[in-house]
Amino acid sequence: MFGKTTWIKLPRNVLVGHGVLDHVGEAVAELSLAGRPLLVTSPTPSELVGDRLRAQFDDAAVTTVESASFSEVATVVEAAEAADATYLVALGGGKPIDIAKMAADELGVGFVSVPTAASHDGIVSGRSSIPEGGSRHSVAADPPLAVVADTEVMADAPWDLTTAGCADIISNYTAVKDWRLAHRLKNVEYSEYAGALAEMTAEMLVGNADSIKPGLEESAWVVSKALVSSGVAMSIAGSSRPASGAEHLFSHQLDRIAENPALHGHQVGVGTVMVEYLHTGESGQWDAIRDALADIGAPTTARELGVDPETVIEALTTAHEIRDRYTILGDGMSESAAREVAAFTGVV
Repeated sequence: MFGKTTWIKLPRNVLVGHGVLDHVGEAVAELSLAGRPLLVTSPTPSELVGDRLRAQFDDAAVTTVESASFSEVATVVEAAEAADATYLVALGGGKPIDIAKMAADELGVGFVSVPTAASHDGIVSGRSSIPEGGSRHSVAADPPLAVVADTEVMADAPWDLTTAGCADIISNYTAVKDWRLAHRLKNVEYSEYAGALAEMTAEMLVGNADSIKPGLEESAWVVSKALVSSGVAMSIAGSSRPASGAEHLFSHQLDRIAENPALHGHQVGVGTVMVEYLHTGESGQWDAIRDALADIGAPTTARELGVDPETVIEALTTAHEIRDRYTILGDGMSESAAREVAAFTGVV
């Protein structure tokens, strides 16, 4: 007897485009959310566009987060309870969105995502990434009820945040390869639909890499759509598998051991070049991925990351210890193998 079931949670409204920041109130009204909102933001987004958002809500409470941490999640929960807030609206980059997502999940209320930078696919997905104690924790939560991504605002964000978002999306190539490998070798459940969507998203960015340039709102449009697609793929899969494989383990390990870690997306991008080589060898598309990252302006080497080459080797050989997720790294790489792949791909 067939008894398989699935529950896919997706945003009900997605607004992407020029000037849509001024339509957040309308998006919330479409959701029929009653009561008082708590606006969660961080200092820079609040200063730049906070007034435009606050003007759309008559009785909103506001809280500002300074850092991404579990203690900040608790602070937002307390602020929401004190304000009798019935839903949250997160304005900013990854920090306020991830914190609001976790706080909303703990409170059992919905939240609306209003990203100001195209820095990662967490603006849509049901995952939060919170650094704590020298490592980064990926935590499951419900995805936003709505996403309002203003490409005019996002085009003005620091360019390195956009290139980090691009690299994060391009990493779907190797994440899906790892997912398929885990399915074949460990019987991990695999979704053809989610895998195909994640791969298509990566291909869209690689195919448009030479047209993604600083200051162009069209670039923000392409990247925003890709981030939405990647987040939806994770929601369909019910996990981060479509967008997180060995390249993410490598990045998380760099966060733990590097003296000055780079942006998450940038580290993931460099990891993707090496992991693609591990999957497909010299004849694979690792060089096309590297060239696409370079065209966008994302790092492709340890030097460009600002990370010591020996730290890259250490991260490669120990990344499998980060979490119980089967990838091409298996139970670990030897140091000689790590040095070979890093040297051949030009990372070190």
